Amino acid sequence: MGRGIAGRHVFITGASSGIGAETARQFAKRGAFVIASGRSVDKLEQLREELGANCAIYRLDVRDSNNVHETVDSIVRTYGRIDILINNAGYGLFEYLESMSLESIADMMDTNYMGVVRCTKAVLPVMRRAGSGHIINVASIAGKIPTAKSAAYTASKHAVHGFSHALRMELRGSGIDVSVVNPGPVDTGFFSIADPSGQYLSNVKSFTIKPEQVAHAIVKLAEKPRMEADVPGYLGAGANLYRAFPRLLDRVLHALTNRK
Repeated sequence: MGRGIAGRHVFITGASSGIGAETARQFAKRGAFVIASGRSVDKLEQLREELGANCAIYRLDVRDSNNVHETVDSIVRTYGRIDILINNAGYGLFEYLESMSLESIADMMDTNYMGVVRCTKAVLPVMRRAGSGHIINVASIAGKIPTAKSAAYTASKHAVHGFSHALRMELRGSGIDVSVVNPGPVDTGFFSIADPSGQYLSNVKSFTIKPEQVAHAIVKLAEKPRMEADVPGYLGAGANLYRAFPRLLDRVLHALTNRK
C-alpha cells in the first residue's frame, strides 16, 4: 500500500538547484514540509520564497561533519522529526583519470559518497527513535554502467549504490526503508562543472533527461518504497545488458563516450 506525502518532513541535500530543487517543489506540491539544504543560500532563499510555508532552508556543506550534525540537531529541535532523507548533494568531473588531480578525485568522493554517509549517520538515530523513516540516495546510472572520462565519478556513485543496498539489509525490520535512484545524464547545470568543454554532453545528448523526471521517481519511491529506480528505465535495462555482455558493451560505450 502506498504512503501519503502530505504532512511528512522531507530533508533534501543539494536542493539549491537541479534535481534537488525540483524534488523540493514536487514534495511541497503534495503537501509535504520540505527542509531544503545546500551551499548556495541565495538560491535556497529563492526556493523558500517560491514554496512559502511548506519550506525551511539550511546552509549545508555535506563535506563538513560538524555542519551536518549541527544542521540535523537544529532541524529536530525546531521541527521535531525527519521522515524522509533525500541524499542528493553531489557533482561530477568528466576527465581522463591521468588529467585529474588527486585532490579533485578525493573531493568528489568526499562529497558524493562520504556526504551520503555523514548525512545518513546523523539522521539514522532520529529515525531509530521514531521507529520509521525512509532514506533515498541519489546515485547515478554511471555507478552501474561505466564510461570513458568518468572513472572517478563512476567510483563515487558505485560506492553510493553499494552503500544503499548494504544499509537496507542492516535496517531490515527496523521500520526504516532505504532506496537508491540511478538517473541517467540530467540536463541541468551539472554539466557546466562536469563538462565545461561540452564534448561529453554532446556525446551523450540523446540520453539526457529532465530533472523533473528524476524528482518524479523520487516522490514515487517515497509513496511506495522499493529497492531502486533507474531513470529512465531503459538505461537500467542497459545496465543489466552490460553485466550480461560486458565485452560487447565495452566496445559500444568506448565508441560513444571516448570520442575526441
